[in-house]
Amino acid sequence: MYSIDLYKKIRTKKGRRQANLFFCEGEKQVAQICAAAPGMIEEIICTETGSRVCGFPVKTVTSQQFKKISSVKTPQGIGALVRIPEAVYSSTLPEQPGTHILLLDGIQDPGNVGTLIRTAAAFGFSGIILSDKCADPFAPKVVQAAAGTLLAVWIRKTGHHISLAATLQSRGWTIAAADLSASEEAEVLGSMPSLVLVLGSEGLGVSKAMLEMADRRVHIPMDRSQAESLNVAVSGAVCMYTASHTK
Repeated sequence: MYSIDLYKKIRTKKGRRQANLFFCEGEKQVAQICAAAPGMIEEIICTETGSRVCGFPVKTVTSQQFKKISSVKTPQGIGALVRIPEAVYSSTLPEQPGTHILLLDGIQDPGNVGTLIRTAAAFGFSGIILSDKCADPFAPKVVQAAAGTLLAVWIRKTGHHISLAATLQSRGWTIAAADLSASEEAEVLGSMPSLVLVLGSEGLGVSKAMLEMADRRVHIPMDRSQAESLNVAVSGAVCMYTASHTK
């Protein structure tokens, strides 16, 4: 049984790294974590007395205790303490990285990062590389936006994201960067069987270094007279949907 103080501690990046744990809350999110990676769950807590949830023993806490550790305005009263995968903060690719990979270049908004993780999982992307300037993937707001999908894909958060991209490129992956000034339309992503899709922050876009190493640059055709650009999570969803429908 873990203390309430530990749950409070892991709301910070330093606390999560020290404990190697994160907190996922909400009935649906906990159910998804249970289904995707049951072996990563350390403990389930609940404000309702019960012996087991998703087959796991439950630690009962008071509503007041749960509110102290919750990061949402209206807590559902159920959450899971989950181990962070060992390699997340490393610069080593998995042995089998998969054919479709998302690379987030400097996206700091936790809601956007969490939504992009959720979208990547939904469209069959195997993994996500985050630059060190991105929001922490296990921060409470990212976890909330990811809605239980954090362990459905492999994740690497590193300052060596360009090196990882270069390694994949040398092995045959096509690096395609989303760029408002690109001449090619995003539909070409569907013709790339092995893809690293690069998305940049809304303010700065994809970094110069990533743009220079990209094999292709793509844009989403839209009426610029009505809207100059799309939210990065929306742009990412369009691009990932297109890429998942390989021609």
